[in-house]
Amino acid sequence: MNYFLISSLSIVLSLLSVFQPIRYNAPAVNPVAAPMPMCHNDNEGMAAFVDDPKFVALHPAPLPLDYAEMGSSVSFKTPDGKTANGYMIKAKKKSNKWLFVYQEWWGLNDYIKKQSDIFYTDLGGAVNVIALDMYDGKVTADPKEAGGFMRGVQEARLESIVKGAMTMAGKKAKIANVGWCFGGGWSLKSAILGGKQTVGSVMYYGMPVQDVEKLKTLNSDVLGLFATEEYISKKVIEDFAANMKTAGKSLNYKIFGGVHGFANPSNAKHDPAMSKEAYDMAIGYLKQKFGV
Repeated sequence: MNYFLISSLSIVLSLLSVFQPIRYNAPAVNPVAAPMPMCHNDNEGMAAFVDDPKFVALHPAPLPLDYAEMGSSVSFKTPDGKTANGYMIKAKKKSNKWLFVYQEWWGLNDYIKKQSDIFYTDLGGAVNVIALDMYDGKVTADPKEAGGFMRGVQEARLESIVKGAMTMAGKKAKIANVGWCFGGGWSLKSAILGGKQTVGSVMYYGMPVQDVEKLKTLNSDVLGLFATEEYISKKVIEDFAANMKTAGKSLNYKIFGGVHGFANPSNAKHDPAMSKEAYDMAIGYLKQKFGV
């Protein structure tokens, strides 16, 4: 940590007795400069970027969407004694196959519900699909508010939501995960939490877990669909790939030439061609995992 030179030693000692040193995962920066993103902090994840105007600029407000849902809302108990919610489309026949869908930083909006319906249809109605509400009902189209939501959520609460959904799915459930941005990171975290019940994880430009010991507990491989950007950068992704290899796990990934959010049709910078290629990889992966 950088300390300012203060002429009076007594003042220095007084200040040090009050303030504790701050530990950063990134190198120390000039105190007057904007905070640097901490790319490898698994606990902070993408929330470390929300004060960076350039990162916020990658998330223009979602375009309006008029959409008729296929599924319905569902509630379930969570281990922390609370209740969580989600958007669910049940399989046509009773099935232990489940796809957990994780929202972007906007919350569980109509775009996530629509994409859940698309996955459900393309999986032949053979898989229960549930989009988990990770913000407990909060949804926004304002980038600054979305950043505040993402920064404000507690990791313990998010884990409790995932575990509650797993309990609802049942001990025999075989679960795959998919998510974008904030949800891309949670697709991987959910896969880790799922243990032996996990059959797969698809990460769309989400912050990866870099802890090798945590990665060792994965029960599946991972498909990573990343973008060209400075935040979840090529180095971050290559470090993730190296850590997955050290953990003895398989990672298949591609870095697309589009911007963060390229696969999101609500984003003005949506790239239809790249989005289709990424989705073809994702749905092919999920069909293989579920055997449909």
